[in-house]
Amino acid sequence: MGDFLSGEGTIVESTSGQLPALQVTWPARTNEESGQTSPEELLAAAHASCYSMALASGLVGGGWEPEVIDVTCTVGLEVGVGIVSSKLTARVTVDGGIPDDKLRETAERAKLNCPVSKALAGIEITLDLPDLAPPEDEAAPPPLPAEGDEEVGVGAGEAEE
Repeated sequence: MGDFLSGEGTIVESTSGQLPALQVTWPARTNEESGQTSPEELLAAAHASCYSMALASGLVGGGWEPEVIDVTCTVGLEVGVGIVSSKLTARVTVDGGIPDDKLRETAERAKLNCPVSKALAGIEITLDLPDLAPPEDEAAPPPLPAEGDEEVGVGAGEAEE
């Protein structure tokens, strides 16, 4: 209860029953260490895990066997505007290897087809594959968040055989 800046609340139940009760407050939104979460952190976790599943499915469907898929997501929040961006970072190890162009193509397709990406279609969604050389047509790295944006990052989607 309370206003936007001083309010607080508790997520008490999830459909699956797998989420514990979580405290939600403004300090959690602004990266202040509070031991609590924020809607942006939960969204980042949802996006990272959904993207990881879409990427795994695309790799397996293409005939490659992923050994490790490690995805992190950083959500940008602009005060007064709302959530403005979601940056996915994926590190992938495939049994027997995979050509960079095939991994990039599969990763980009997963970004477009992930249900959470589709739900976030109104914001900028970027993908970083730091273990791959930039594509020839990419002259600069993805833009950094605009000044005043808050970022919330979370890792999810790790799979190891």
